Amino acid sequence: MLKKFPGILVQGYQVASRPSKDYPYSALEKQKPYFKALGLDLYGFFTGTLNISIAPLSFEMTAPEFTFPLVEWTDLHPPETFSFSRCNVIFKNKKYPGWVYYPHPETKKNHFQDRSLLEVIAHKVTGIQYGDTLEVELNLQEVEIQADTSPS
Repeated sequence: MLKKFPGILVQGYQVASRPSKDYPYSALEKQKPYFKALGLDLYGFFTGTLNISIAPLSFEMTAPEFTFPLVEWTDLHPPETFSFSRCNVIFKNKKYPGWVYYPHPETKKNHFQDRSLLEVIAHKVTGIQYGDTLEVELNLQEVEIQADTSPS
């Protein structure tokens, strides 16, 4: 069952899309061959993630289409577990297919990830900028959406 949720594009760590001080490469570019070997080909998608805030809602990956446990994609830190669920990004009435990209926080201790922030790998979204509103269409059989009950 697909359902649309409003979101806002926010800036992320930018590790997925480009080299940084801590990572001398684009993390997603380095991960793509591992994911392809495991059955998920992301080569047709933009090499980077859209960070979409769905606050005040939060999400939990409950039954993702793909989960890849303990992928050893770098020697800079321990193996990570990744899950993926198909989704669509809707911006200015155009739909862009993609995947919710979820590095499991229990295996990714270097970065805190807000539970209201979806990372999405999609086709290049023309003209989008930080602060733009959009919609994200999620598969509610794979991703659970809930009201954020954390203290403000």
